[in-house]
Amino acid sequence: MMTEPSKKVSLRHELKHQISLREDLVLSQRLRKLFFHDKHAGADGVYRVTSLYFDTPYDSALREKIDGVNRREKFRLRYYGKDTSFIRLEKKFKENGLCGKRSIGMKPEQVLKLLSGSYEFLLDSGEPLFIEFYSKLKGKGLQPKTIVCYDREAFYYAPGNVRITLDRNIRTGLGCVDFLNPQIFHLCVMEQSTMMEVKYDAFLPELVRMAVQVPGRQAASCSKYALCRRFD
Repeated sequence: MMTEPSKKVSLRHELKHQISLREDLVLSQRLRKLFFHDKHAGADGVYRVTSLYFDTPYDSALREKIDGVNRREKFRLRYYGKDTSFIRLEKKFKENGLCGKRSIGMKPEQVLKLLSGSYEFLLDSGEPLFIEFYSKLKGKGLQPKTIVCYDREAFYYAPGNVRITLDRNIRTGLGCVDFLNPQIFHLCVMEQSTMMEVKYDAFLPELVRMAVQVPGRQAASCSKYALCRRFD
């Protein structure tokens, strides 16, 4: 059974589009004129995201994504740039077309323990998300599956709590154990394309709706995790 998401986690709408590099160029120039960059971004508005995804021996998360299962979840570890001192354990879940996320900080030494197969610290932590992750590691056999890395340009618009992201140069690591090595070789999985995501709460402001329009493009079910799993 999938654990019920916490009532404190607000569910959000999420739209995804795969766009060409030419469309990315036009769109990004438009967005820069209308919205502020994410406050965590560098001077150029771009930052690197590196994630390690977990799945069962039967690839349940991958298959549920491909099959469009209504209620699904996946766990990942994530850090930004080349700073591995700030790592998050995240549980992302989807229900009735809405998305939610819970997260908690994890120390590099804890990640190393986790990747070596030592999970007991999760159970001993007293943290609900750690304990749930431990139960899935033991009960469902969750294990590291693939590294997903990309360069993200993110924009924010306060009305509607809207976040627009352009994820470029999506690549995967060869092997999962070396997750904390920022220099790990990465294989490009989606050339000549950018993945755009639009996340918002109850409503999408008309300004944003017009700004992110790309002629001939419709929202699609895209997954960076699924793309990278093709190169296992």
